[in-house]
Amino acid sequence: MAESMKGLKRSHRCTEVSNALIGNEVTVMGWVQKSRNKGGIIFVDLRDRSGILQVIFEEANVGSEKYAKAEKLRSEFVVAITGKVAKRAGAVNENIATGDIEVIASDIRILSEADTPPFPIEENSKTKEELRLKYRYLDLRRPDLQKNIMLRSKVATLTRAFLADEGFLEIETPTLCKSTPEGARDYLVPSRVHPGTFYALPQSPQIYKQLLMCSGYDRYFQIARCYRDEDLRADRQPEFTQIDMELSFVDVDDVIDVNERLLAKLFKETIGVDVSLPIQRMTYKEAMERFGSDKPDLRFGMELKDVTDVVRNSEFVVFKGAIDNGGSVRGINAKGQGAMPRKKIDALVDFAKGYGAKGLAYIAIQEDGSYKSSFAKFMTEDEMKNIISAMEGEAGDLLLFAADKNKLVYDVLGALRVELANQLGLLDKNEYRFVWITEFPLLEWNEDLGRYQAMHHPFTMPMEEDLEYIESDPGRVRAKAYDIVLNGNEIGGGSVRIHQNDIQEKMFKALGFTMEKAYEQFGFLLNAFKYGVPPHAGLAYGLDRLTMLMAKEDSIRDVIAFPKIKDASCLMSEAPNIVDEKQLEELGISIISSDDIEE
Repeated sequence: MAESMKGLKRSHRCTEVSNALIGNEVTVMGWVQKSRNKGGIIFVDLRDRSGILQVIFEEANVGSEKYAKAEKLRSEFVVAITGKVAKRAGAVNENIATGDIEVIASDIRILSEADTPPFPIEENSKTKEELRLKYRYLDLRRPDLQKNIMLRSKVATLTRAFLADEGFLEIETPTLCKSTPEGARDYLVPSRVHPGTFYALPQSPQIYKQLLMCSGYDRYFQIARCYRDEDLRADRQPEFTQIDMELSFVDVDDVIDVNERLLAKLFKETIGVDVSLPIQRMTYKEAMERFGSDKPDLRFGMELKDVTDVVRNSEFVVFKGAIDNGGSVRGINAKGQGAMPRKKIDALVDFAKGYGAKGLAYIAIQEDGSYKSSFAKFMTEDEMKNIISAMEGEAGDLLLFAADKNKLVYDVLGALRVELANQLGLLDKNEYRFVWITEFPLLEWNEDLGRYQAMHHPFTMPMEEDLEYIESDPGRVRAKAYDIVLNGNEIGGGSVRIHQNDIQEKMFKALGFTMEKAYEQFGFLLNAFKYGVPPHAGLAYGLDRLTMLMAKEDSIRDVIAFPKIKDASCLMSEAPNIVDEKQLEELGISIISSDDIEE
């Protein structure tokens, strides 16, 4: 039978009990990790969020009634225990913080009994994730997961303190907004009061934070919940958290400066990592040409090499066709992998096909300097020597090539480079390599829409020296946009915003918007700009992804208390779910079966 607290108060968390308290009485409370009855002595490992503490029950110290209670203890019982701290009589346990002490119990209360859990509550659980997510409230008791959640909390707390010291104001923005379809798909919320109309949950606080700059708040931040109805990946969720900020009277360097200092503080004070400042910067163009990615992982080499000019006159139809079609031929050098079995090379070819490649060409250089190649028969000996030389190929190297339109070549080799690094064990989670990527294209062509769309959003400022091309050659225009990348992951991004009406109108025109349509979607922002708007810029981090990298995890699900799975459902609460018919009637909504919808 569960007992009440009856005025009892906890004096310490488990790992707050230390050598300094030897001889003192303490009261600790938590969950039973395990209990071992050694005949006359019961050893209990007590667990709370701080860690584990060993407690010893002897009948002579607690009496027969309380000893009988201790005999009942099983995994996950919730207990309150009072006793004296003593030097551990047995061997020291160096795996826990309290490994050289124990508590000799004098009193016990069983606050709650527990059924046998469906899986062990232990670090590095081997239990399938689906089962753990179904019982997430139990999974969250695991010490490694608790450590992650506490790390996330500390990141948020330190961020608030740092930004407040830098003169930022924490201001909340609405979560029931107007839908602006440009970008990812919105989550829609029907309005009962205004039948037939819908709110959208915010994909970001973008427009509101720009309005706050118009309102003179100068420096804003918010730890904001955001929502996107899009396909999930390991590092995506339908609802996520941003560290969001906006600053007035600034340019690119000002935003980068404050954020470099924020990152340095966060990494030093949470995981003891020194971030070397200033952080390296790289233009989008350089990142794509060297790494095939706008979020390059700099922990290893294997950079892309452009061999287009070297093979321009070859008769190999794959290379020739790509070049004639305005594309390129590029390769990566997997050092020391020339002896890779054909089966593994074929698996890399299949991997590349998954990114849209028609195939991969390769040269495997043997230790004696000879080579095996998938395309040597189409090339002269000199051409093969030249291509190996251009790739800095040496005995024992594996050279891999993609030939197609530039974007596809970058996608394929960028992904292949990371896949190879993963296979070869080159990705050290203890190394943190930051880089700012700058000068993104302002616009990108959307084949489906048949028009340009904003690479970031319609309010991103073009680089001043490119403004002259915004009407004549929109694809050439670079943006005052910047992403902060860590170990191949974009952890944050932002831009300088447009604050001049004439530039904003040109931007909308380049996007295929009439001013009428622009006002229909963004009228409240554009109207605000008529009344004096300061130059402003901002940035937002993905708090989940940032914490994931700090915690050295592979999925953001491991740093979110109650995450969704890939189909955006919650295995624990069974959301989303059907609702009462009366609720739908009040909203004027009826559910139509997909079978009833005409194609």
